[in-house]
Amino acid sequence: MAALGWLTPRRRSATARSVLAGEAAAEAARKTQDTSVVAGGGEPVFPVHGDDRAAAFFDLDNTVMQGAALFHYGRGLYKRKFFETRDLAKFAWQQAWFRLAGFEDPDHMQDVRESALSIVKGHRVAELQSIGEEIYDEYMAVRIWPGTRALAQAHLDAGQKVWLVTAAPVEIAQVIARRLGLTGALGTVAESVSGVYTGKLVGEPLHGPAKAEAVRALAAAEELDLTRCAAYSDSHNDIPMLSLVGHPYAINPDSKLRKHAREKDWRLRDYRTGRKAAKVGIPAAAGVGAVAGGTAAAIALHRRRR
Repeated sequence: MAALGWLTPRRRSATARSVLAGEAAAEAARKTQDTSVVAGGGEPVFPVHGDDRAAAFFDLDNTVMQGAALFHYGRGLYKRKFFETRDLAKFAWQQAWFRLAGFEDPDHMQDVRESALSIVKGHRVAELQSIGEEIYDEYMAVRIWPGTRALAQAHLDAGQKVWLVTAAPVEIAQVIARRLGLTGALGTVAESVSGVYTGKLVGEPLHGPAKAEAVRALAAAEELDLTRCAAYSDSHNDIPMLSLVGHPYAINPDSKLRKHAREKDWRLRDYRTGRKAAKVGIPAAAGVGAVAGGTAAAIALHRRRR
């Protein structure tokens, strides 16, 4: 599956498994793919209309959508009796942590991914893709941040491609991208044989350095100029991806990313409170509040297990 010819020189921090995960995500995304103007204030308008060597890359969890896509996916599978209540508690606790702490905990994310892989093992890929469409309507559509959605639309209106880049399963990432009218998605690729999941990953979860590898591979394949591309994320884990592009943006940033963005003079937007941030050529959209009830329920489930 890997296509090493896609890769341009990279930082040494990426492991071989990160490279494999990135290349697998880029290949899966491509298989399903459907001169600056100056504004009145003297600042170049961005994104630049008609620049087909530029594209935008958006993290998903808490950047495009409130909460973790994997948690909502788990809720949908639980509703369809793919697993038991005790397994749902794991998903719920991870989601509660994500909302309260404001950043991804690697141990939680790994635990949830391993649980998800064991759940889908033996199921057909086509079955999970169909269910993903239903789960999007049930749990995810109402959790899309309008402000980030407007940023993505600005790139589309400028004639540029827009990709989701997420640690969530590529199947659900592709559903979300399609529903939002985006170009496609790069996500974690689960191994399948003859259309049936084996319960293993190709490489590793598309997280941290692996995301940067996926963007690098896709940019090379699409003949993009990364210095003219943009990337958007809420998490300091995505600093490798953000550092690849010429236009990095911190969206709903965690504390570490906020600090780093300020040090690097990156632009910030926070749709959680409605605070204004640096303009990117379109008006800011209203933020969406956190769902306190869902968090409380998740905490209650965790305590009950104890």
